[in-house]
Amino acid sequence: MDRGEADHRDTSRPLLENLDERLSHLVSTYYPDERKRPGYARLAQLIHESTGKTISGTYLWELATGRKRNVTLEQLAVLAEFFGVPLEYFVNDEVSRRVDAQLKLAIALRDTKVRSLALRAEGLSSASLDALLTIVNEARRVEHLEHVSEQEEPPPPTRTHDALPYDAPHADDRLDRPGARRH
Repeated sequence: MDRGEADHRDTSRPLLENLDERLSHLVSTYYPDERKRPGYARLAQLIHESTGKTISGTYLWELATGRKRNVTLEQLAVLAEFFGVPLEYFVNDEVSRRVDAQLKLAIALRDTKVRSLALRAEGLSSASLDALLTIVNEARRVEHLEHVSEQEEPPPPTRTHDALPYDAPHADDRLDRPGARRH
């Protein structure tokens, strides 16, 4: 094989180059408190209880730390089912960005004050909404929180085949309990 073929193969392999980051991100998103975050053995047990499929804790750790990338489509499907994300989350940058934006929104909506603020803002004029956004952005600056650009805001919820369960009723329950069986 010549050098050109090797180069082509190298550029076609990064399909799962971010698997470790994406899996670790899902774990830390669903279990933000490190003290309460399950270890990989417990996570494997939760996955088995939820999906009926088996992935070992050691293998999960190897995937999450980038030590292994030899994951099968079936194993990715089990992880996707457990975390309630589309399978494409693990292999498609655009889907991953969209899912992460929706996860960020679902996490923000866990806070009752954030939900209350959003609900009370509904129906206000565009000028009033702009004023509220200015106030919130200034409050974030004063409290040294990162700026949220409009590009980071999640797209409106959809009802397509790749929509997340967070668009569905009881979204907060699903985020709090990854792998909860869908009814």
